[in-house]
Amino acid sequence: MGRLDGKVALITGAARGQGRSHAITLAREGAEIIAVDLAGQVESVPYEMATPADLAQTVKLVEAEDRRIVSLEADVRDPEAMQAATERGLAEFGHIDIICANAGISSWDPAPDMSPQRWRDMIDINLSGVWYSVQPALTSMIERGAGGSIILTSSVYGLEGGVGRVHHYVAAKHGVVGLAKSLANELAPHRIRVNTVNPTFVATGMIQNDAIYKLFVPDLPNPTQEDFKEVLLGMNKLPIPWVEPQDISNAVLFLASDDARYITGTTLVVDAGHLA
Repeated sequence: MGRLDGKVALITGAARGQGRSHAITLAREGAEIIAVDLAGQVESVPYEMATPADLAQTVKLVEAEDRRIVSLEADVRDPEAMQAATERGLAEFGHIDIICANAGISSWDPAPDMSPQRWRDMIDINLSGVWYSVQPALTSMIERGAGGSIILTSSVYGLEGGVGRVHHYVAAKHGVVGLAKSLANELAPHRIRVNTVNPTFVATGMIQNDAIYKLFVPDLPNPTQEDFKEVLLGMNKLPIPWVEPQDISNAVLFLASDDARYITGTTLVVDAGHLA
């Protein structure tokens, strides 16, 4: 028996990276999966984002765990699209027990140079998109009366000021923490728990790309992953540059399961000592 047998999990940003890892991990523990992803590019994002082929691969990997999955291309910035995605999942599985609002982007600019569009995309995806991912399922979760677990992806930068040039990212991730605490208060009488996971750097396409290498190693004309690694080693207390997606999925699984049945309104930090 898996820890999530009979459960249904809606996961955003599921095409690759942390979202794909969450989908596979929860499926391995018995959950059916509703996988949502834009599967497209946002103009203000300076690295390649997930594709429809990535989302299709997530489907194959979940099915390899002998679990059912519904995949949908939807933009978390669009409340109507997220409502439709939720309704499709409910029509397929009958209920939603777990929501992993994981979809997010990264970008950066000095404060004087931050364009309105870059700011808007960040807040719309990393904060408003979290809300639009959660709200459509709340009525069904409350009416079903079986409780549930909502896990919002924040960051260590949801708990500190962060490095320079990510003001919009820091603002959004702090907002996610506040949203989780507020929802935890409101939904507790319905036995619906709400928590955040707050990772340090995670080895996904969001940080493993040339654009972010240049941001963190500006003195070199063509910095490599090894150059980037050396910088990050100085940012965590444990002697590692980044954690793996599975490390975050393990935390998500814990929060989704009955092992965390009395944990709500918290920030679960997986940061290799970054905040210590």
